[in-house]
Amino acid sequence: MNTRLCKHLHPGRYFAHASALLIGWLFAVVCLPAFALEGVFTEAGPDGPAQTAYAPASGVGPVVIVISGQTGPNSYQKYASELAGLGYYSVLLTGKDILNPELTGEANLKKAIARAQGSPNALKGKVAVIGFSLGGGGALYNATPLGDLVSMVVAYYPYTKTWANKMPWFVKRFRVPVLVMPGGKDRYKDCCVIESVRAMEEAAKQTGAKFELVEYPEANHGFNLEQGANGEPMGAYRSADAADAWRHTVDMLKQYQPLP
Repeated sequence: MNTRLCKHLHPGRYFAHASALLIGWLFAVVCLPAFALEGVFTEAGPDGPAQTAYAPASGVGPVVIVISGQTGPNSYQKYASELAGLGYYSVLLTGKDILNPELTGEANLKKAIARAQGSPNALKGKVAVIGFSLGGGGALYNATPLGDLVSMVVAYYPYTKTWANKMPWFVKRFRVPVLVMPGGKDRYKDCCVIESVRAMEEAAKQTGAKFELVEYPEANHGFNLEQGANGEPMGAYRSADAADAWRHTVDMLKQYQPLP
């Protein structure tokens, strides 16, 4: 297992020389907000898929698994770090490891959960799962049936295309409370359209599943992301919608994955 410390002033960038490290540190002092905690990266191995883990300042907290979109985890490091800032042990995974054509997502997720639960930074008990885009679809497909391991699922603008025409079957798999937050103008590759999520809500009403839909009518795909995978500004970012979605997520955590 290869583990290394990641500093997230600029996600995914690492400085090879001491002088660059010094410059980066000085810049971080000025620019990084207080919640930007250090993450520890672990490569994929027998114990589970690649991850970056963020320990809370207290050293130990309930586990939240965060699953990135298709472009990978860089854009979501800030979000995972913010969860650790609240007091959670936050573990960031790559969406392609949790929803893929090889159908290894459930096994990968279970391994990631077991690894997280075995960490000295984790409180015993179930984990919360939060996914984005492809990772949101992975959370809905592979985490919601795991009622013995998972306390709740939150999905931001989730991938739903595969199940768009069979939502009653899809929702019958849900064994945990679910919050879904799509963008009303999301037409990105037709993967995550709001109509599918509305059909999901209707199916949830029929089955009695614990399901909440929060729509953002003017939002597009990735509305909560300030930066892309390479640090570029994201044109879809909407600060008010991002803040509201964060508030709903925190409320969900308080109810189903509370801090001690």
